[in-house]
Formats: sequence, C-alpha cells, structure tokens
Amino acid sequence: MRNRVEEKFLEFYENWVIQLEQYLHQLLIAHNTTMSEIELRALISKLTTHHKAYYTAKWAAIGEDVLAFFGPVWLTPLEKACFWLTGWKPSTVFRMVDRLRKSRLVLVEAQVRKLEELRAKTKFEEQKIEREVERYQVAMGDRKMVELARLGCHVGGESVVVVEAAVKGLATGLEKMVKAADCVRLKTLKGM
Repeated sequence: MRNRVEEKFLEFYENWVIQLEQYLHQLLIAHNTTMSEIELRALISKLTTHHKAYYTAKWAAIGEDVLAFFGPVWLTPLEKACFWLTGWKPSTVFRMVDRLRKSRLVLVEAQVRKLEELRAKTKFEEQKIEREVERYQVAMGDRKMVELARLGCHVGGESVVVVEAAVKGLATGLEKMVKAADCVRLKTLKGM
C-alpha cells in the first residue's frame, strides 16, 4: 500500500519521465541533423533544468518521508537493484563515456582533460559520501541504538517518545546523505 508521499511522487515521476523522453528524442534528432551550437546548448540547458526540477521535487518529498526513496514504487526491481543512495551512481556516467569513446566518440585533448578532472572530483565526492554511509551504518548497529529499539518494543509511554526522537534523528541523517548524493549526481550531469 502506498502512502501519500509515494502517490504524489509517483505522479510527478511519471510526468517527469514523459518529458525526459521528449528531450532525449530531441537530442537524437539533434545528433542526426545539423543543429546549431546555440540550439544544442539550449536543449542541454532544458535537460539540466529538467533534472534540477526532479531533485527539487525529490528533496521536498524526502523531507516528508525519506524511507520511501529507498524502495520507490515508481521504479522497476532492476532499477532498484542498481541504486546508490536512492539514485544512480555518478561514476557510472564515465563508464558509458569510456565505452562510447572506444566505439565512436572522438574528444579533443581539452575535453579529455576536463572529463578526467570531473571523474576524479566525482570519485572523491562518492568516497566521501560512502564514508558517511559507513558511519551511519555503524551508528545504527551501535549498542545504544539496539537497546533503544528494544526499549521501545517492550515499554510504552516516555520510551516511545525517546525512540521516535532517535528515529527522526536517523531519518535526518539519511536525508542529508541522499541530498549529498543527489548533489554529486547534478554536478556530474552539469560537468558532462
């Protein structure tokens, strides 16, 4: 059963994907025709703005229910299996570019240098977030958290308030990590 946040974001996501497919179709047309650089930059700007709108909507929804984004109803099981903090892992973009470069994509030296700089920055940011996730996971397994959860299961009243406060604190931590991961995704998209 879906909650209100899931229903609302599902509706947003379905419309967002339809628009994304239209932009991607325009990119394919641009690739097969002689579109001016100004027109191409305008299309890329639309795509970037479209992705920013996605993250803006996602962050608003995460503020209401961060856990809904760790098992989203709007994605397929395969998409969920490839998740990295509620989305795609930014470094996967570089693998795709590497494959394209091997097959047909030709880049000038300055583009390759910028690409490698972006790859290094992205990897650094991913590792920073992964260290934070590790700290979070250790905190979840911390003896005090286990005791707090046990206390909440066996006793009512005040202990429930304490457990709810602890869970809210953990959800806030998750929200910060998800937003940090989304920022790396956006920076990588812009850099590409």
